[in-house]
Amino acid sequence: MSEADFAGRSAVVTGAARGIGLAVAQRLAAKGARVALWDLDAEALNAAQAAFADPQSALPCTLDITEEAAVEAALARTTEALGPPDILVNNAGITGPNQKTWDYSLADWQRLIDVDLTAVFLCCRAVLPGMLARGYGRIVNVASIAGKEGNPNAAAYSSAKAAVIGLTKSLGKETAGSGVTVNCVTPAAVETDIFKQMTQEHIDYMLSKIPMGRFGTVDEVAALVTWLASAEASFSTGAVFDVSGGRATY
Repeated sequence: MSEADFAGRSAVVTGAARGIGLAVAQRLAAKGARVALWDLDAEALNAAQAAFADPQSALPCTLDITEEAAVEAALARTTEALGPPDILVNNAGITGPNQKTWDYSLADWQRLIDVDLTAVFLCCRAVLPGMLARGYGRIVNVASIAGKEGNPNAAAYSSAKAAVIGLTKSLGKETAGSGVTVNCVTPAAVETDIFKQMTQEHIDYMLSKIPMGRFGTVDEVAALVTWLASAEASFSTGAVFDVSGGRATY
């Protein structure tokens, strides 16, 4: 892809203040896109915007993406400032506590499902009517290898990411032939601030499952997401793309 591949495109990236989301947003902006950074952390968003080569290419939007009204308001603000989004990257997520399923509290379970699954649904539902009306759109959901294999002591996270895969497949079939594609990526562990939410035992377990013997990088995931968000990725929809260092078994 050339640097002009996203010229004139508008993108929304959730969880864009750091980690994979920030790497994706910076890559899209470097290739010509106007990018809305959606995140809950206002301070981190401001720091992230300042890190762009052209800070004016990034629009920080502070919101809780688990709230329907907040998503609709952020979409309206994004559309007014950058134009209607051609691209949505659903990246925001939390890991939840590392506990046995029978020790998991309902409150922790519900919070994780809200952030890692329901928010993906809300963001997709918000942008899809406009994409369908314009006859073009790219949605990329960041799931996880845990959604395919299930990680012990991470039942809520594994369940939510499996559901994101299912949502992706369903939406891909619903929008096939419309000019809108919906795909997801399933990374193995990538060393970001999300590791701070995990126990060292769980981190060690995830590393032990990766045949390459190392964690992924945010740039490796962002490269794949960026291609799926491009016009070049025109014959893949409802698909799951692994970036797992060899961990994926199907």
